[in-house]
Amino acid sequence: MKTIIRITLFIATIGLLAANSTLAQRVITGTVYNNGEPMAGVTVEAQRGSSMMTSFDGKYKVQADSKTKWLKFTFIDDSRKKDVTPDKDVYNFAFAGNIPSGDAVQEESGVNLKSQDELIKENNEEYMNELSMYQEFYKQEDYKSAMPHWENLYNKFPKSNLNIYIRGARMLKAQMNKATTWEEKDKILDQLMKLYDKRIKYFDSKGFVLGRKGADYLEIKLNPDRNLESDERTKALKTGYEWINESVTEQGNESEMPVLVLLIQTSNLLFKMGEIPKETMVKNYDKCNSIVKTAISENASADRVARAKEIQPVIESIFEKSGAADCETLVKLFTPQFKEKNNDVEFIKSMLARLRRTKCDQSDLYAQATERLYQLEPSAEAAFNMAHHFVSLNDIVKAKEYYKQAIEQETDKELLSTYYYEYATVLYAKDKNYPEARNYARKALDLKPDYCDALMLIGNIYIQARTSFGKDDFEKSTVFWVAVDYFNKARRYEDCAVDAAQKVSDYKKYFPDKEEAFFRNLKEGDTYKVGGWINETTKVRFNK
Repeated sequence: MKTIIRITLFIATIGLLAANSTLAQRVITGTVYNNGEPMAGVTVEAQRGSSMMTSFDGKYKVQADSKTKWLKFTFIDDSRKKDVTPDKDVYNFAFAGNIPSGDAVQEESGVNLKSQDELIKENNEEYMNELSMYQEFYKQEDYKSAMPHWENLYNKFPKSNLNIYIRGARMLKAQMNKATTWEEKDKILDQLMKLYDKRIKYFDSKGFVLGRKGADYLEIKLNPDRNLESDERTKALKTGYEWINESVTEQGNESEMPVLVLLIQTSNLLFKMGEIPKETMVKNYDKCNSIVKTAISENASADRVARAKEIQPVIESIFEKSGAADCETLVKLFTPQFKEKNNDVEFIKSMLARLRRTKCDQSDLYAQATERLYQLEPSAEAAFNMAHHFVSLNDIVKAKEYYKQAIEQETDKELLSTYYYEYATVLYAKDKNYPEARNYARKALDLKPDYCDALMLIGNIYIQARTSFGKDDFEKSTVFWVAVDYFNKARRYEDCAVDAAQKVSDYKKYFPDKEEAFFRNLKEGDTYKVGGWINETTKVRFNK
């Protein structure tokens, strides 16, 4: 039924266009808004011209006659007219609220669209005089004196030189910094937004410019000193987000790194406010993360790689703290993507890493993707993922086989330390093979001495192993000295500090009894060797 209605409307529009084709001498365009948002379902009719209904973007385009005096905007039974003049062909209209600032650039009349080279070649005196005056004042940073000459160039020669827009933005921002009220700042901000739109119109680079536009808009509108009402803040945030999001969509892998941070920040805020769903938050993270990883992996310029490495943990942190990265949402998002990209090795690797981070490695999707990756690329990473898969199935024999394959094939020290550590945790928790688990944890520490999780693991291994260690209770209790040594080492690192401190507090109360130690000729501070497979040297201590 909806399809039929759309086709009927389309046919009706075509009919009206044909009926008025003999009269039409110009085309009138614009956007219809309702409370700042594009409005769909509005019929726009030009006197002595055609009519059409707006779609979700609120835009319209109707043919008109040179004698057309009005446009009529009708929504259900509410009709309103807007006067038009022969010298203007763009009219935006709001049923309620205001037309958003920085909206589409109005068509200008009486402008010269030649380039600077063409204008100089034809010896255009007005252009050259204004250019000379503006440049001289600009160099002196006398923006107040430069502004009238710049405005003339901006209004009359909008396609002459890109610097008109670059330097114009700089001067407007300088004006904003000097403005003393938010009303003044907003007025200048409106000019800046229109400048960005005009720059896109005449010099393109839409994605790049939208990134700058969104960043400047958000910086001014969301300044904490403004004390905006909640609905105003939400509206400003959504407006800036739309520009930033479109910028990243347009720019793709060429997106500026600060713009990516802005996208994930605004996405996070809107998600927490209930303005965008989890899926959108995850998609935006996926988009930003992919661009950052591409910059690093493809060895872009040194500066871009450095910036990418700088913002990567920021993006990860914001996403992980957002609350959007739950298993159910990721599976829902990635399942259709996996069906389409099940031959894309890099996509599968990235997806598996995210599923693993969200404890989603027992899902059917994870199992399917793991097996597919191993088929496509039987690498160290693929073997590691297969090991994870079999651990989730509690098939420890198979898991150990794949861990060993991953360890044998991996050459990257950072990844290899991770493989050693995770294999050690499986040997500890599933196999109860404490000596072997300790050995692999040590291998992880050999490659990464600050690996506090490995230090914590060795401490936990010793705690669990103590019951089958030694000839009597005293020897068993000496194991707590060694375990606490490892917890104390781990507490030096931020990631493990809290947990390690709690372990020290919990287990030092089980240190050997002072009287028993006395009978063994041991006093506090003495060096003591815990033998057997543990074979560690420690210090004698007592619970005080």
